[in-house]
Amino acid sequence: MQAPRHLVSIDDLSIGEVQTLFEHADRFAAAPREFSDTCRGMIAASLFFEPSTRTRLSFESAMLRLGGGVLTAADMRSSSSAKGESLADTIRVVGGGYADVIVLRHSSEGAARLAAQYSPVPVINAGDGAHEHPTQTLCDLYNLHVERGKIEGLEVVLAGDLKYSRTVHSFVYALARFGANIICTPQPGFELPEYVVQRVREEFGVAPVRADVRRLGDLANESDAVYLTPQKPHQLSLFTDLSDWEVQSVDAVYMTRPQTERLENQEGGYGQYMRIQKSSMAADSLRDAVVMHPLPRRDEISEEIDNDPRSIYFKQAARGVPIRMALLASLMGKIDMGTPSGEGHRESWPVAEGENPCPNPACISRTEPRHVTPMFTLQSRTPLRAHCAYCSRELIYSYVGCSTSKHYHKPDSSGLGRISADHLVFLPDEGSAEALQYSPAGR
Repeated sequence: MQAPRHLVSIDDLSIGEVQTLFEHADRFAAAPREFSDTCRGMIAASLFFEPSTRTRLSFESAMLRLGGGVLTAADMRSSSSAKGESLADTIRVVGGGYADVIVLRHSSEGAARLAAQYSPVPVINAGDGAHEHPTQTLCDLYNLHVERGKIEGLEVVLAGDLKYSRTVHSFVYALARFGANIICTPQPGFELPEYVVQRVREEFGVAPVRADVRRLGDLANESDAVYLTPQKPHQLSLFTDLSDWEVQSVDAVYMTRPQTERLENQEGGYGQYMRIQKSSMAADSLRDAVVMHPLPRRDEISEEIDNDPRSIYFKQAARGVPIRMALLASLMGKIDMGTPSGEGHRESWPVAEGENPCPNPACISRTEPRHVTPMFTLQSRTPLRAHCAYCSRELIYSYVGCSTSKHYHKPDSSGLGRISADHLVFLPDEGSAEALQYSPAGR
C-alpha cells in the first residue's frame, strides 16, 4: 500500500505543484457545484484542538462541494484527549477507519508532523501553534495569483504581529521560494523571529536589509522595518547604502491581528497596535496595493476601508474554498498532481541519547514527552547546527558526541563531519557528557 501524502508544511509542495493546484482551483471557483462526484463516498475528519471558523468551515465546505462527507470535532477538549489520550493514538483511531483524510489544528508546534508519522491517511496541517499554517499560505498565494497574475518579483508588506503569527511564518517561506520581495513592518517588539529570517537566508538565498519605509506613510511610522529580497549579495553590492533600502511601491499589504493567545508570561503586551485606515492607504506607494488579512480581525483594519476596491480580505476568505477543494482532491488521489518532486523533503533522525535539546516549551516533543521521540534535522556540518524536526527551532547544546566512539566535540570541530547523523548526541554541558560516560575527543 502506498504511503499517504501529507501537507505539514508549505515546503511539502513544490512550486510546480502549487501552480497545478492554482489551475484546478480556478476550475473549481468557476463552477463550484459541478464537481460533486469528485470525492463521493470519502470522509474528511476535522480535529480542532484550537478555535477556528474560516479554516474549519472552508475545509468542510470544500469536502461537501466535492461530494464527500465530514466528521467534525470542533472542540477537542470534550474528546478523549481530555482523558489523557495522546495525539498519536487519536490519529491512529481516526485514520484507522473513520476518515479518508484528517484536517488537524493543534496548539503544540510540530503536532501535524507527529500526526503524519502515525496516520494511515493524509494529514493536513490547519495550524500548529505559532509554527505554520500551510493551507492559509496556499490560500494567500492563490489570492496573489488571482489579483496580480504572478508572485515572483512582487513587493509584499507584512504588518503587525510577525513574531507569533504562524500564518506569516508559512507565508514568508513561500514568498521567498517564489521570489517575491518581503517588507516586514512589525508591531514594535513583535518582529519576525530570528529562526525564520535565518532559514530564508540559508535555504532560499534571501538577504535581509534594513528598509527605509517613509513612502509607506503612517503604516510604518514606528516600525523597525526589514526588507527581505531574493536578490543575491553581488547584486545588492551595486547599491551604496544597504542600511537604507528605500521601498518605492507595494503590490500587497498583509495585515495580521495581535496574537494575544500566544503571549508569553514575561511579555507586557502590544500597547497601541498598528492600524490600517483610510489615511494609511493614502500613501502614493500604496496606490495599487491590495489589502489582505487572514481574519479574524479586531481593530487593526478600519471598517471604513471595507468598501475600498483594494481591500480583498473577504474575497481572500471565499477563495479558501476552491483552493482547499483542489488540495483535498489531490491528496486523495482524485486529481493528477504529477510525480512528487521531493523538493521540500528534509531527512530527520531521532535524538537517541540524552535530554531533549529542543528549547521550545510549546513543541509537541515537550508537551507530549511520554509519547514523542525528539527528532532533529541538520542545517550545517561546519559548524554543526541542528534544528528540531517538529517545531523548526534551532537546538541548544554546548557539545556534540558520537554514540559509537563515546567522544564529544565542540560544535565547530572538523571531526564532527566524519560522524554519521544517526550517531550524533547533543550535550548541554560537560557534566551531561560525563554522566553518559563520554570523554573529550583527542584524550
